[in-house]
Amino acid sequence: MSEFLDTLNGYIWSNALIFLCLAAGVYFSFRSRFVQVRQIPEMVRLMVKGEKSPSGVSSFQALTMSLAGRVGTGNIAGVATAIAFGGPGAMFWMWTVAFLGASTSFVECTLGQIYKVRDRLTYEYRGGPAYYLSQALAHTKAAPLFKIYGLIFAAVTVLACGLLLPSVQSNSMAVAMHNAWGFSTWWAGVGTVIVLAFIIIGGVKRIATFASIVVPFMAVFYIVFALIIVFTNASELPGLIQMVFASAFGADAAFGAIIGSAVMWGVKRGIYSNEAGQGTGPHAAAAAEVSHPAKQGLVQAFAVYVDTLFICSATGFLILSTGAYRVFEGESASGRVIAEGGALPSAVVEVGPAYAQIGFDTLWHGAGSSFIAISLAFFCLTTIIAYYYMAETNLRFLIGKAATNTVPLIRGTVGSNLTMVLQAAILISVMSGAVSTAAEAWTLGDIGVGLMAWLNIIGILILQQPAYKALRDFEKQKKAGLDPMFDPIALGIRNATFWENYDPKTGKDKVPAPSLS
Repeated sequence: MSEFLDTLNGYIWSNALIFLCLAAGVYFSFRSRFVQVRQIPEMVRLMVKGEKSPSGVSSFQALTMSLAGRVGTGNIAGVATAIAFGGPGAMFWMWTVAFLGASTSFVECTLGQIYKVRDRLTYEYRGGPAYYLSQALAHTKAAPLFKIYGLIFAAVTVLACGLLLPSVQSNSMAVAMHNAWGFSTWWAGVGTVIVLAFIIIGGVKRIATFASIVVPFMAVFYIVFALIIVFTNASELPGLIQMVFASAFGADAAFGAIIGSAVMWGVKRGIYSNEAGQGTGPHAAAAAEVSHPAKQGLVQAFAVYVDTLFICSATGFLILSTGAYRVFEGESASGRVIAEGGALPSAVVEVGPAYAQIGFDTLWHGAGSSFIAISLAFFCLTTIIAYYYMAETNLRFLIGKAATNTVPLIRGTVGSNLTMVLQAAILISVMSGAVSTAAEAWTLGDIGVGLMAWLNIIGILILQQPAYKALRDFEKQKKAGLDPMFDPIALGIRNATFWENYDPKTGKDKVPAPSLS
């Protein structure tokens, strides 16, 4: 089975997907006139401003829900893996995919807002690629094809976010705790399952509240302490930056043989970390209460910067500046060692969170392992919670109108019963990931990310036009000194059924949603 999964992963993450991710980012950047640069001040302003309602969360909460999904083990173990198999140059390609991916994120997240709907059970906002893939062209002859496309994406997302991706997070968390405190990975898995069960059973609102409290705190705390380590080794920075750029293009003799690996691992781990184009961001974006879809598109574009340019960079420079790295030739740690920083012990050290733990230990001896273990506990837990929300959203899409039907001989509706099945499945995945090997967990995670990225990027390349209409409308209204309000009919955007019944001035539906009481 392990050999089969490795082969499947190789096909999914071929050079074609690497090219698709980079090319799509370049195309969206030019089409949006580099919105990821022009609108940075507006991104920051919108990040802290916004309304919430019984149906939707605030822009900031949606941002933190999105960051909860983006900021996870990819920011620590993922960066270590990219450096180990792609060399320091992989960091450059992580930055590249983040810069280009911010425009991709804007497009997908704006589409997520435009085509969001109300949940049939809770009347909360839901949306994402499955929704815009099935709705955007519903008025055309291609409607049946895209309806199937949306169903396929929803099924893949339930599989990826419900079963494949959580195992990577729980594995890194369990390994870090074992390295720091000697905990059995079994106990780490059981503890995670208990905490996770309490949060996800509370629904979207509890998820948003938890994320809005934990994510900003943990991100700032981690970045500050990582930068303290980096600035302690400030004299090394000029040489490290030169090494990153030189090895990214094969100009460094030590890493010239793995320039292709630098690109592949940089893009691969960059997308795993910031998720631009993967199709996860639009789920959180759709949950926000905003008067114009472009507002949340801009906020989510900024989330890519926070994830990669801030947090991943902090980890990368921490590992490089302390010398806590080894670079291998090939796709595994069994390959020949090309270069190493000298801080890792001569004994075999598994590629992953241990690299960051040893890096921290160079300044705070004995405390580094604990700090990384605690950071990963928060990072990974919030990511798993975000995965659950995305899996649940796509499960709702697959169920459709049947969600409110009652199940004969079983209490509750179809939707509530299948939700409990999904909750049980993700808890099992978390436990399984905690006790599996890192290689197995990462392979499953890469398969999930790759499948979603293929489907979503192709989809938004076809459906992108409404996102640009929304952007132009937003900028036109801002130039006129207005607080932008969205009217899809005036813009010629069809099938945005939620917005057609919504009055952004009052924040209420023209035809009120049914009461839950």
